[in-house]
Amino acid sequence: MKSLPEEPEKPLRDDCCGGGSCCPCIWDVYYDKLAKWKEAKREFDELNNSESPNTGAQE
Repeated sequence: MKSLPEEPEKPLRDDCCGGGSCCPCIWDVYYDKLAKWKEAKREFDELNNSESPNTGAQE
C-alpha cells in the first residue's frame, strides 16, 4: 500500500522577504506543494475507503 507523503510545512513569516520580486515566491512554492498534497490525500483517502471491507450489517 502506498503511503501518504507528509503535508508541506508552512513557511514562517520571516522566510518571505515581502518584496514581491522573488520568482517564485516561497508562498507560491508552498501553495503549489499544498495543492499537490491535497490532491494526493484525496486520492489516498478514496483508495483506502474503497479497499476497506464493508462492515455494514445486512438485513
